[in-house]
Parts: sequence; structure tokens; C-alpha cells
Amino acid sequence: MSLSELLRPSGALADVDPQSMPGFDGDVAEAKAALKQIRGELAELQEKLYANGLSGDNRSVLLVLQGMDTSGKGGVIEKVAGAVNPQGVDITSFKKPSDEELSHDFLWRINKALPQAGKIGVFDRSHYEDVLIVRVHGLAPIGEIERRYAAINEFESAYAESGGTIIKCFLHVDQDTQKERLAARLEDPEKHYKYRPGDLDERALWGAYTEAYQIALERCSTDVAPWHVVPSGHKPYRNWAVATLLLEALRDLKLDWPTPSFDVEAEKKRVAGL
Repeated sequence: MSLSELLRPSGALADVDPQSMPGFDGDVAEAKAALKQIRGELAELQEKLYANGLSGDNRSVLLVLQGMDTSGKGGVIEKVAGAVNPQGVDITSFKKPSDEELSHDFLWRINKALPQAGKIGVFDRSHYEDVLIVRVHGLAPIGEIERRYAAINEFESAYAESGGTIIKCFLHVDQDTQKERLAARLEDPEKHYKYRPGDLDERALWGAYTEAYQIALERCSTDVAPWHVVPSGHKPYRNWAVATLLLEALRDLKLDWPTPSFDVEAEKKRVAGL
């Protein structure tokens, strides 16, 4: 069974241990080493994807990262997206919508950020904020929120039909782990920038967020865009798991180097004659 199949949601989030490491037989230190072992193949497949995009192939990959504060979205971007050529990666961090964005449908700003052909796009938070924080804080009528689940499924299906591959990861942590990581940020001056007092206010709504995530996972895990619940209590495992999901998706594309549009032997002779 692939890791993608193994990590797909099949029940309540409460039944998934954030400290577990499904699909990996070693310990935490070995998970860190395992990530290094697959970086080379990741980089090669990403470059092939990019090269094919320059040659007219319309395929692209979108990695969606969601999770509670301290779940590790930034860490995944550093360790996983950082393993490939940045020229072929677009990272978008979605913050509070601007007035212009609020004047459009919630998917307007998401559509603008979809990766171009040959690119890997990474969403640090995403369109799911519009059924998560909006639901928890009651920022839209419940009827509108219900409409958005179907709109998300249609949007993701259209992206897949256009040549996109979607990898959606919910980085799953528990409250004890979050408390430890928040405390660590306060102890390290170099991490103070990561700490926001408002995080504690959101933490008080943990139960409501868990319910909102549960509903989103149930309503929006489809064949073309399945969710993956990634236990994130151990950072090395979390990074290895997301990298492996990306690697599996790239392997499934059966990528090869594009056929050149010119006569290679003739060009060799031209270069030799310079």
C-alpha cells in the first residue's frame, strides 16, 4: 500500500495518534535520514516536470498544507520544497483576505495562485480557510459555508482535468505538542517572530477547529483530490511523509525528459565548429 493510500482519512481525527509514524518502520532519527535519501529523486522528477512544462506539457502539481498553529507548515516548506530547484516551485501563503479579494468569490484569489504548467505550487493555508476559520468564527452564514464544500470539489476537479495533480495534507498535532512548541518559540529570541499572542485565542477553540477539519476532510476528500492526515508530532516523520507523498505523485506522472525540437547531432556539429 502506498503512503498516499495509508494516510487517507477513514474515521475520526481523534482516532489518529499525532505521535504515530504510519508507513515508516524506523525511529525518528532514521526518518530524518530517510528524507535525505529521497531528495535526489525528488529533485530529478521536479526538474523533469519543469522541463516538460517548457515543452508544452500542461501538467503541474499542487501541494496544499493545512494544520493548527505549530503543526509545521513552514518546516515542511523548508525541508520538502527546499529539496528541489526553487525555479520550479511557487509558494503562496494565504493570509486574511484583502478588501479586493473579499469583493470576489472566495476561490478567486486561489485560482490566481494555481501553479503554471511544469511548476509545483505550495499553498501555506489555502481555500480551506474559507470553511475552517470562517466556520469556527461564524464569518459567513452556514448556508454559504455548505455551498463552499461543493464549490471546492468542483474547483479541484477542474484543476485536475486541466492537468493538475493535487496533494492535500492536514498536519495533525495534539494540544500538548502545540503547547511545547509555543513555549519553545518564547524561549528562543530567533523564533519570537513566529509567535503571535492571538494563537492562544485560537487554541481555546481547539474543539471547534477539530470539528471543522473533520467536516472538511469528510466533504472534500475525493478520488482526484484526496486528503491525507499526516501525524506531525515528530517533525522528521512529518517532513519525510509529505516528501514521500510528493514523490509518489511525481512518480505517477511517469515523467521523462522531453524530446528536443531540434536535431541534436546537427547542433553538436555546429557547437564543435565554434
